Amino acid sequence: MQNITTIGFDADDTLWHHERHYKLTEERFRDLLADYAAHDHLEERLRAAELRNLAHYGYGVKGFTLSMIETAIEVTEGRAPAGVIAEILEAGRDLLAHPVETFAGVADTLERLKPHFRMLVITKGDLFDQERKLAASGVDHFFDAVEIVSEKNAATYDRIFARHGEGAARSVMVGNSLKSDILPALEAGAHAVHIPSEHKWALDHADEPHGHERFRRVDSITDLAELFLRLEA
Repeated sequence: MQNITTIGFDADDTLWHHERHYKLTEERFRDLLADYAAHDHLEERLRAAELRNLAHYGYGVKGFTLSMIETAIEVTEGRAPAGVIAEILEAGRDLLAHPVETFAGVADTLERLKPHFRMLVITKGDLFDQERKLAASGVDHFFDAVEIVSEKNAATYDRIFARHGEGAARSVMVGNSLKSDILPALEAGAHAVHIPSEHKWALDHADEPHGHERFRRVDSITDLAELFLRLEA
């Protein structure tokens, strides 16, 4: 990792809290439909709807809201009250407007790294929502470029690191998702640093690449400055 010139950062649950807002919205959804389905069954049907709809709606709040509506219609056999649908839509709007709270130490870490590296945000999801969160985060000025993509795969990282850096081999991707941030970045030839998050999306499971020479794991984003600046030295 001594030759790193570019650092890519995931956004949701890497720079700021994200999944916990989804968990709270799911609790609200389960309470709305408690008279129609058990919590476990409802969660299973919602996961199935999310998985089906990724190809149609992509990642983000809007697709999640549509999946909740679809699930509500399914579990009520088409008899979901209009009031319930209205409540789901309201929950989706609330999720789109939730305050952005960065993790402790994010701003200080980015400030220490910025003089030494080219800094990117590489995130997937709804364009408007991701732009809103980045603008509200208070850390957008640390980044040289922002890429909001529909999917994260090896080709995505290869293209972005070639466009904004000196190629994948001299780049590192930092994120909380093994499936989206770590494994495809390694496949592209980049380095990768995993920061595990407290809340995990059920559809985002992958195994850690133990023993991979370009893989690192740290406990907190505050560990990055010491890691990268020590390697640079």
